[in-house]
Amino acid sequence: MTAALTTTTAWQALKKHAQDTASLTLRALFDADTSRGERLSAEGAGLYLDYSKNRVTDETLTLLLDLARETGVAAKRDAMFAGEKINVTEGRAVLHTALRAPDGAGVTVDGHNVIPDVHEVLNRMAAFADQVRAGTWLGYTGRPLKNIVNIGIGGSDLGPVMAYEALKHYAQRDLTLRFVSNVDGTDLVEKTRDLDPAETLVIVSSKTFTTQETMANARSARAWLLGALKDDAAVARHFVAVSTNAQAVQTFGIDTANMFGFWDWVGGRYSMDSAIGLSVMLAIGPDGFRDLLSGFHDMDEHFRSAPLEQNLPVLLGLLGIWYNNFFDAQSHAVLPYDQYLAYFPAYLQQLDMESNGKHITLDGQPVDYQTGPVIWGQPGTNGQHAFYQLIHQGTKLIPCDFIGFCQTLNPLPLEGGAPHHDLLMANVFAQTEALAFGKSLEQVLAEGVAPGLAPHRVFDGNRPTNTILVDRLTPRSLGALIALYEHKVFVQGAVWNINSFDQWGVELGKVLAGKIVPELATGTEPDLEHDSSTNTLIRRYRARR
Repeated sequence: MTAALTTTTAWQALKKHAQDTASLTLRALFDADTSRGERLSAEGAGLYLDYSKNRVTDETLTLLLDLARETGVAAKRDAMFAGEKINVTEGRAVLHTALRAPDGAGVTVDGHNVIPDVHEVLNRMAAFADQVRAGTWLGYTGRPLKNIVNIGIGGSDLGPVMAYEALKHYAQRDLTLRFVSNVDGTDLVEKTRDLDPAETLVIVSSKTFTTQETMANARSARAWLLGALKDDAAVARHFVAVSTNAQAVQTFGIDTANMFGFWDWVGGRYSMDSAIGLSVMLAIGPDGFRDLLSGFHDMDEHFRSAPLEQNLPVLLGLLGIWYNNFFDAQSHAVLPYDQYLAYFPAYLQQLDMESNGKHITLDGQPVDYQTGPVIWGQPGTNGQHAFYQLIHQGTKLIPCDFIGFCQTLNPLPLEGGAPHHDLLMANVFAQTEALAFGKSLEQVLAEGVAPGLAPHRVFDGNRPTNTILVDRLTPRSLGALIALYEHKVFVQGAVWNINSFDQWGVELGKVLAGKIVPELATGTEPDLEHDSSTNTLIRRYRARR
């Protein structure tokens, strides 16, 4: 059994250091070091990280790196890349990194090199995508398929929809993509109501082909299709599967030649760069998808090889631990200043909160410290007119990541003023400056504000931020950005000594829902054996639906 985290030398040193530096301000840190902005920065895989606006000194960073070393972050990282079964509760390797390894690489699981298997699936995906994009894959009536509906949930939905929206600039615009995940029938109805079934391809993404929500939507989509095309044989021309359950896929009516598989060492929230990304490949093309994989791999190599003190995922992970565990910060905001990244915070919610929302260590012991934070955010500048008030002047400490791009994909000049992108990026820089340094009472009074009003206009500042700058949003830079956060989550889980790769907390609700579904059926009320609240709610629903 490993030593308890809170008793380690580094943790105890950090705890004392946090108390000793509690009154330290960012204003004082910058006044004392005119080169701080340049010095506290790092680069990797095309991403530039400015972490100077964090409430840290050189000693803080040294102690955080000591914590990473004492908790074995580097060794755990190497074990993951080597294919060791670090998902101990499920007995599985964790090898999403193999999905983006180049052809010819070697990654062994149970004595088998998995890289040829990965590229065999990628090549099959590419051949299929080329046919659909060229209009040579024909539907049952002989017409090309112009509409693509991806049916999945969790990682089978959040990753593809985020990447599609992020890379829409590069998408083939005569293809219409829709994403269905919610078992609420409204989701499927609204996503298909203006589509012609004869021109629609449906991708059913479920590893086991038994996921309750996904299969309910898939069966309803099949009924929608057959309602128009009338022949069960049409299913094979309009449905493909991302799954490993060949029997269930075949029973559904899908030709197993059009089934694209992946492996149990790929967790759902890490699966976007597997066959789960088929919809993304259809949108941006096989070459674009391979560029996306290259960006993932760039960050993988940076994470593997960069010294800890210059390692972007390590730095972000440790800084998050600093606030989460020593300042009691309950949440973390991710604020992308690019409308294409509108779904990025939602994607990170699953990645981070499903991975590190754990209360038991790898040794099976309850933790006595906070683990994963609440992740949230919205694209700028919308958030500035919504929740930034709380970040600037509220009583909660909310560390923030600002993400900006030096070049816009849609240059739009503004007559008589600055271009749109300059206005956008000016807000990135202004917000991090304001959060760091605020405005004192003396400054407010010097501006002529009445003394009675002045306290309302004071900004304390000292609110920590990271700024990630990227030259341009491309498939490759998006891959690097996603992998940055994947590995940040890994670093934090490694320090907290938890399993970031299982998700048992998802299971209980599914099991109970399976029990309740037949109790909602029409007919005589069954004997209900839930708690009084659940029983009452079921009876009220049955009576009023």
